Amino acid sequence: MPKAEKLERVGKLKERIEGSDALLLTEYRGLTVSDITELRRSLAEGGTGFAVVKNTLMQRAAVEASIDELELLIDGPTAVAFVAGDPVSAAKKVVDAAKKFPTLILKGGYMDGRVLSAAEARSLADLESREVMLSKVAGLLKGEMSRAAAVLVAAQSKFLSLLEAYKEKVPGQAPAAEEAGSESMPEPVPEAVPEAVPGAGNDPTDVTEAGAATDVVTEEPEQSEGSEGEE
Repeated sequence: MPKAEKLERVGKLKERIEGSDALLLTEYRGLTVSDITELRRSLAEGGTGFAVVKNTLMQRAAVEASIDELELLIDGPTAVAFVAGDPVSAAKKVVDAAKKFPTLILKGGYMDGRVLSAAEARSLADLESREVMLSKVAGLLKGEMSRAAAVLVAAQSKFLSLLEAYKEKVPGQAPAAEEAGSESMPEPVPEAVPEAVPGAGNDPTDVTEAGAATDVVTEEPEQSEGSEGEE
C-alpha cells in the first residue's frame, strides 16, 4: 500500500476514533461476509459503525489519537464497532451477536477516556440502555411531581377548611360583641333646660293673659329725720 494511501487511511481511522463515544473491539475469526454484514446492519440501527480494520493502521491511528493502551487489544483479525450514541445498546447487540456466532469474541473497548477489558466491555451489556434509564428517570420525576401536587392540594384543602371554620365562627361572636358593647355604653343624658328667670322674658308667667306687662312697683323714698320733726 502506498505511503500516501496509508496516511490517508490512518487519518480517517483517527477521525472515527475521536468522533466516537466508545469503541468495542472484536475478533471476527470464523465469521463469513454475510455474518459480518448482518452484524453491521444491526449496529447501524443505533448509529454504530462496524468495520474490519488492518491492525497496523488501527494501532498507528490509536497512537495518534493519544490512546496508546488500545494497541494491546489490536491483535488477530480485528473488527471495531465505532459507537456513536449509547455504548450499552451497542454492547448488547455485540453480545447477542456473539451468542448467535460463537466465533465472534469481544476483546475489550474504550470509553470515557479509559481502555476497557473484555470483562468490562461485556458488563456493559448487563446494564440498562439509555432509553430505559431515561424512561425510569422520567417515571421517577413524574411520581415526585404527582406526590408534590398531592401535597399542595392537601395543604390547600386544609387551608380552605380552616378558613370556612373561621368564617362560621366569626358571625356567632358578632352578636355577643354587640350586646357587650351596648351594656358598656352609658345611656345618653338629655340636655338640661335652663330654669326660667323672672322678668327675663322666658317664663310664660311674666305675661298676663291679656298680654299686658306686669305692674312696676317702685319703693317710696325714705324720709329723713328732719322731716319727721317737722311733723
